[in-house]
Amino acid sequence: MVPSRVILVTGGTRGIGRAIARRLASPEAVLAVTHANPDSPGLDGLAAELSPLCAALEVQNWSAEDSGAASGAIADLVARHGRLDVLVNNAGVTRDALAVRMSDEDFAKVIAVNLAGAFNCARAAARFMMRQRSGRIICLSSVVAFTGNPGQANYCASKAGLVAMTKSLALELAPRGVTVNAVAPGFIETDMTGALDDKARAALLGRIPLGSVGRPEDVAEAVAYLASGGAAYVTGQTIHVNGGLYM
Repeated sequence: MVPSRVILVTGGTRGIGRAIARRLASPEAVLAVTHANPDSPGLDGLAAELSPLCAALEVQNWSAEDSGAASGAIADLVARHGRLDVLVNNAGVTRDALAVRMSDEDFAKVIAVNLAGAFNCARAAARFMMRQRSGRIICLSSVVAFTGNPGQANYCASKAGLVAMTKSLALELAPRGVTVNAVAPGFIETDMTGALDDKARAALLGRIPLGSVGRPEDVAEAVAYLASGGAAYVTGQTIHVNGGLYM
């Protein structure tokens, strides 16, 4: 039986990606979740958590930065299920350092995963979505794409690049009924923010008008909207989920 929806979430085993996968899961949908590290602690309990929520769950081990792997995996997914309706480009890495100390390897790695990896997946998905004349591509950017952040020249560049890429892809794919949008989270309750000491956390909260960090579920709700029929007339946009940190 062909499912009513096939959804692919890259980097979906933990944090924001896992919340997105959980939110998009439905009894009529096949949900594919990728990870690049077979030893990721996020794999623990993933099947038990998500399998009951969807028609079928696929947990795939491949990296978006590998163009061949991304293209092949997406083609296989479509071959098995007959369609691809939603791609969420969530996979990302950080390699933080001040610019004068940042290595070529760390700069290149972040661009390769966060930006080129998203392009690899979007390009592969677009080939099938254009034939369907429908589809949703959603890229996870960041507030720092708009504000900058010391020690993250590579990360900020990759996330800003996603915003520009989103606009270009939206223009290219709109005639075939495919929308392309981005979501830019602010400071979200993750392993990174959880490790902040009290002083650093207080300083961070002082910059956010709503006075709190966000939850992964807050980001997932924005993604779910863009993936829904209610966003059929929305394309080329970036939705900011940041508590007012950037306006």
